[in-house]
Amino acid sequence: MTSSIGFKPRIFFFVSLVTLSVFWLGALRAQEAAPLPDYVIEKFGKPPAVPKGPLSKELQSAVKAAFVDSVTSSTWGRDQTIALGEIAASKDPRIAWLISDLMRFAPRRQMNAELAEAAARLLGIKPPTSNHWGVVTDQLIAWDIPAPPDYLRVKRAIFTNLVPGWEKIFVDGDIDWRHVSWGGVLIDDRKYDTTDEPCNCIPAADNPKVSSAKDATWLKDEDIVFGIGVNGEYRAYPRRIMEVREMVNDTLGGRHLGIPYCTLCGAAQAYFTDQLPEGIDRPILRTSGLLIRSNKVMYDVNTYSVFDTFLGKAVTGALAEKKLQLKQASVVTTDWGTWKKAHPETTVLVEELALGRDFDFRNGRDANGPIFPVGDVDPRLPVHEDIIGVVTASGKPVAFQRSKAFVALKKGDVIAYENVRLKLEAGGIRAVDADGSDLGSHQAFWFAWSQFHPQTALWPG
Repeated sequence: MTSSIGFKPRIFFFVSLVTLSVFWLGALRAQEAAPLPDYVIEKFGKPPAVPKGPLSKELQSAVKAAFVDSVTSSTWGRDQTIALGEIAASKDPRIAWLISDLMRFAPRRQMNAELAEAAARLLGIKPPTSNHWGVVTDQLIAWDIPAPPDYLRVKRAIFTNLVPGWEKIFVDGDIDWRHVSWGGVLIDDRKYDTTDEPCNCIPAADNPKVSSAKDATWLKDEDIVFGIGVNGEYRAYPRRIMEVREMVNDTLGGRHLGIPYCTLCGAAQAYFTDQLPEGIDRPILRTSGLLIRSNKVMYDVNTYSVFDTFLGKAVTGALAEKKLQLKQASVVTTDWGTWKKAHPETTVLVEELALGRDFDFRNGRDANGPIFPVGDVDPRLPVHEDIIGVVTASGKPVAFQRSKAFVALKKGDVIAYENVRLKLEAGGIRAVDADGSDLGSHQAFWFAWSQFHPQTALWPG
């Protein structure tokens, strides 16, 4: 016996519930699959055989009924159940990606379990008994299962019918759409920061108010801040504020900056958004409400061009067509007491920008590992180990294990890799060139750095 299940009212109730209670929340296009690492086989087993070529007409009809008709009509009934059975019997694991996409929005546990069982049949795994979407999606990512034909069109229909505002986001580009999922909040598509009114999103801060260090009496010395210095001007971005805003568009030392903070990745980064090629206006960065392997997806609100947040590269839209690559400034993760002692002239964002909230995702929600699917994780370090990441002059990404690097630097040891040198900076660590110039490093969790830089070198090796 089947029943008709409405999608939209339940979905938007869920969205509102999540965003009212807490603000929380690419990879390159998939190439020919490389042999899977041994640690992936050990954890996830061997992948199933994957057919090539187009889907049969019958299977195309089933995909339409299950994944397009269901969301456009906001129902899941007898036709969808029959179609899902035909899909599960096809033995084509590629379609499990679409099942995963729909599972992210499934409003009832029974429907979620039904979808998970179909995906498990396609993948040849045991049906998950909990965290259905997470288990299936981790398996798909780890095995690098190819997407089915016409994947983006169908995925776009699912996402844009269920959560509005992404119509300009879901377009073709240099992005692996398989790995894109919903972070649980709506897109921040405000042209300007007007956070006096609720946006039901993660609201970026534009040209934020700042104060002197002396006037920042609300900050405790042990509070974590992200410190940035540009042309001799210094500013602290308290983690308490960044966990609410996750994106700041600012000006420091005469330079424009876009500063994303991914709470899930433990990574605050700073990109210069000026001195760009002719014909490109300053990008105003916003949070899309989407994730790629537990990393926030940011975009430019003027052109709707999506950026790879970790790499600063435009991957869709007009800015991708112009091959825009933003340059990084270093971000130093440290405590407020040490930062202001090292830079007494520093300014700091004002408390009101936290909007009355005081989250600690690092030591709360995110303390036990990624809460969204990431697939396989390079086992050389624990998933949440802090690293200092930077790219060398030769283009080689390198990660320095922060805990060991900090001890070595305090002892006076030299830490170098190719042209990169690490130095202590106001209680944190940043990377400089051999001549002392900044190299645009930042701190992040190991799982995040290693998945966006899969060939990264690691110190100590």
